Parts: sequence; C-alpha cells; structure tokens
Amino acid sequence: KDQPGQDDINLNSPNKGLLSDSMTDVPVDTGVAARTPAVEGLTEAEEEELRAELTKVEEEIVTLRQVLAAKERHCGELKRRLGLSTLGGLKQNLSRSWHDMQVSNAYVKTSEKLGEWNEKVTQSDLYKKTQETLSQAGQKTSAALSTVGSAISRKLGDMRNSATFKSFEDRVGTIKSKVVGDRENGSDSLPSSAGSSDKPLSDPAPF
Repeated sequence: KDQPGQDDINLNSPNKGLLSDSMTDVPVDTGVAARTPAVEGLTEAEEEELRAELTKVEEEIVTLRQVLAAKERHCGELKRRLGLSTLGGLKQNLSRSWHDMQVSNAYVKTSEKLGEWNEKVTQSDLYKKTQETLSQAGQKTSAALSTVGSAISRKLGDMRNSATFKSFEDRVGTIKSKVVGDRENGSDSLPSSAGSSDKPLSDPAPF
C-alpha cells in the first residue's frame, strides 16, 4: 500500500510517464539547429536574400583587398626600377594629403570660422581700447626719450660754451702747437712746464 505524501512510481499506475509539476519548466534540447529568428518586419525569404547578398559583398571585399595588395606590390616594383626612393614617395603622399586636407570641407569651414573670430576680435571694443592704450604708451615713451636726448644735447652745448671748457680747449691747442713745432725743428723733447724757461731758478735761502 502506498504511503500518503509519496509520489506514485508504480509502473502499473495510470500516472506512469508523467512528470511532477516541479519538472515541467526544465528546458529540453530538441537537437534542432539553433537559428536566430527572422528580423521583425522581414519575411524568411527576404532574410535569406539579405544574407546571400551580405555573403557576396564580403567575398567581394576580400577580392578587392587581394587586388589592392597586388597593385601595391607592382607599384613598388615599378618605383624601384625607376629609381624612385621611398622618401620621394613619402613627400608626394604628404603633399597630396596636405592638398586634399586644404580643399576638404572641414578645413575650409575651420578657416572661415577662424576668419570670423579674428574679425570679431579686431572689431571688439576691448581690442580697440587695448590697441589705443598701447599706441599712447608708445607715443609717451618716444616723447620721453626725445626729451632726454634734447636735454643731454643742451647740457653738452652748455658745457662746451662754458669758460672752463674753452680754457681747457685753448691749453690743449697750445700744447699741440708746441709739439708740432718742436718736431718740425728736429727736437724730440717735450715742451717744459709753462714759465720754466722764462724765469731763472731762485737762489736757495741762506741758512
């Protein structure tokens, strides 16, 4: 006799082959090839057509890459036979890239934007005030330097016109004239001190 609370596992029981409620949610691998469901809005035929087109495009990309690699090798061989250096080719590539960049829309738009910013800056009140301040400072500096130069020139002129400077200039002229005259007379001796040849030496005072 079956005890209450236990599952009926009798093979002759009418419930044989049935799973308990706790095992009905276990997924069962049916062995069918996993396949992504069709994209929403596409029929199975359309999906198959798109997949076939994708495969064809990928094959064409591989073919084009192989052709490009072969062309590059051929190009390198031609350059080698013509004696073209790698550096020359690099310069040509850089020049071409720079030209392409200059004519590109991004470069043109950037240049136009920079031009607009420059115009806005130069036309702004702050820029004009700064430029005026710098101009005034330059003018004041030039005026100050001119004033200092004029003062120095005036001071030198006053000094040349002073009696002391004229007396010194006369003495220098007299000494120069005597030196030139002595050389013309064949004497190498310098002129003696002023008044030494005119006045005799005084006798020493007696003890």
